[in-house]
Amino acid sequence: MNKAFFLTLSLAIATTLSAMGAGNVFKVDNPDSKLSPYTGMTRRHWIEADKYLLEGAFGHIRSLDDPMYFDRLGNVCYPKDNSRVRGATLEGMCRTLFLASPLLREDSTLTINGIRLADYYRRQLSLLVDPDSKQYVAHRGNRGPCQDLVEFGALGISLFICGDVLWEPLPKATRDSLYSMIESYADGPTIPQNWRFFNVFPMSFFKSKGYEVNDSLLVKYVRLLQGDYRGDGWYLDHPNYDFYSMWAYQLYGELWARFFGREHYPELAAQFEKNFAEMYRSYPRMFGRDGHMPMWGRSNMYRFAAAAPLAWGDGINYGWMRRIASGCLLQFLQNPDFIYADGVPTPGFYGLFDPVLQGYSCRGSVYWCAKAFLPLMLPESHPYWSDTENEGFWAGMKAGEVDNLWLPGPKMLITNYANSGAAETRAFCDYDTERRGAEKFRGSEQYNRLAYNTLFPWMADGKNGEVAMAYVVKNAKGQWEPMRRYTTTGYADGTLHRTVWLQSDKRFTMSLADKTLPDGMMRSDSVTGCATPTTLRLGHYALPERDTPIKEATISLKNGLKAYTIYNGRHSLALVPIKGWGKVEYVRTEGLHPETRFAETINATADVNGPTELKTLMLFKEGQFDRKSIEKAIKQL
Repeated sequence: MNKAFFLTLSLAIATTLSAMGAGNVFKVDNPDSKLSPYTGMTRRHWIEADKYLLEGAFGHIRSLDDPMYFDRLGNVCYPKDNSRVRGATLEGMCRTLFLASPLLREDSTLTINGIRLADYYRRQLSLLVDPDSKQYVAHRGNRGPCQDLVEFGALGISLFICGDVLWEPLPKATRDSLYSMIESYADGPTIPQNWRFFNVFPMSFFKSKGYEVNDSLLVKYVRLLQGDYRGDGWYLDHPNYDFYSMWAYQLYGELWARFFGREHYPELAAQFEKNFAEMYRSYPRMFGRDGHMPMWGRSNMYRFAAAAPLAWGDGINYGWMRRIASGCLLQFLQNPDFIYADGVPTPGFYGLFDPVLQGYSCRGSVYWCAKAFLPLMLPESHPYWSDTENEGFWAGMKAGEVDNLWLPGPKMLITNYANSGAAETRAFCDYDTERRGAEKFRGSEQYNRLAYNTLFPWMADGKNGEVAMAYVVKNAKGQWEPMRRYTTTGYADGTLHRTVWLQSDKRFTMSLADKTLPDGMMRSDSVTGCATPTTLRLGHYALPERDTPIKEATISLKNGLKAYTIYNGRHSLALVPIKGWGKVEYVRTEGLHPETRFAETINATADVNGPTELKTLMLFKEGQFDRKSIEKAIKQL
């Protein structure tokens, strides 16, 4: 953050920004090494982190009437003109309320930047039904599903949390007007995926307050949501598996059961809770040993919302869940690029990064991350806050061990590496990006990588064939096209088997076999169909270039093999072409990596004109590779 701006903002804010350090990076003051030996984070620190984010948002607010609107950044997010400013304002208000609601539940007098939060949000609710206000939202009328519905779903959750503070003090006429307007959206059409919850929560809240709602539609949407469950703790958020299965389906289902379902629809609530309990077998293992999450799927600007469901189970390892959640939170709050100069999180993964964004998001969308703070509803005596941090599953792993968890329901493989502490996810991608109305991001790098690793966030594809952890093929137009039409055919003996075909030419097909090793993977892939001569490239993961240039080294091995390695001062990557490859090159990129301006990967290239066997050893580790460590990996094949 610009120091001059930071000083100005600090002086303008009435509360002291005690949680903010140099560069506006969150600091864990007086860490508790006894209760939280890995992160130092306790419930008190989570409250400080919550206020830290609220201080940034309320740095834009000077009166109760001010809209919660933040200026657009980058080239992807809306609003690109004035037509959707009101919608972005609603997002900012409803999503920052996720930060405020658990704190207001505990302290209704909370004040940030001289603004009493309860007064502010009550005023904003009133403005939603004031026709003379810029924040005014009209009845749905004949509109179909829209972003307003999403935000009213979020509002419904927050009103369950702190309705005594925000809802009850409103005049009855205002409450009735809000009911009438919001219910016009809730009792209406939706999108057949997690969006149904955005109808369910407002209807459930209003029913709990004695208002008339469409009970049959409420139950219908709940049953349809439960119909998206595929087993092993995972829901299909049509058409993809991603974090929406967790920060939406699982979290919302469990909260709905607690807030409303157990009392009104106990059988439906029990089903959500059964599915929720099954989540703990796999989902915590998607996070690295340090609690870091992988960059995977759409809406990654929500970041640590990925940790939101972890606290809510019964009889679980609460100390491990909090260790994951705190590690995931600090993954971002302690990154200097996370908070922009205006005090609001950047749209991106760490800093601003357009390739990870979708056009349905605005600047205020980032506060969907605030769902991670909802466990502050739990008292300090709850075991989620009182149990000592531990490493759970990781504590039982031995050096050199690699553990695979195959989930037949979603056909997903989760791999944990003891040596590096990395977690790796392989999930299916099979999306037609050429169909009419296609959301192309669903077949992009966010889903089409061969694997997603907590140590190595994905690098965007370059126009010249630069690629990381994926295959790209030169298509008939002379463009480098990523493989994205995958089918997972099975898992056996530590190997995941898939097939894939090229979107622009179904005649180009491959079979893929990923065998995990203690420090990486052995790829035994084959081109099984190729109608015309072409070229394909395979990329390793990518390393961000940090303080010094990345070191490249080619190491001669036994049997005439060569290892191509890169090292950025923290981690090393090694690629050994074993069969079928022609050229191997080091590829330095600019503007394609989410962590730094420059990054580097290793690409192997092959010219093919028919069935071709391709074998590749791909390794990664903390520190630097040498000949001995690579030949040791080869012996393990």
